[in-house]
Amino acid sequence: MRFEPGDHVTITLREPREKLLGILSEISHAGVSVRAIDLSYFDDWVQSIIADEPHLPMNDYFLPMWRVERMSRDESSDQIDSMSDQFEKRTGRRLADY
Repeated sequence: MRFEPGDHVTITLREPREKLLGILSEISHAGVSVRAIDLSYFDDWVQSIIADEPHLPMNDYFLPMWRVERMSRDESSDQIDSMSDQFEKRTGRRLADY
């Protein structure tokens, strides 16, 4: 199955190593365009949204393909919710709204 715009994805980057959760905008030979947040502050971000406190927004990124180490769909497994499902359950809002 191909990646499509609107897919929720996790992306692992190199140099420097980062992990992002986001919504895919476009993918090409040149790179990946995504609206995303850094996974290192996912829990704090969710807590701020729940508490209706100021929080960092998701940002639009263009990631050149040489930085992309891995990209996968953010999907639930049998017993573990996807990151976007966790976001929705905890906040009552859709990730796409951010």
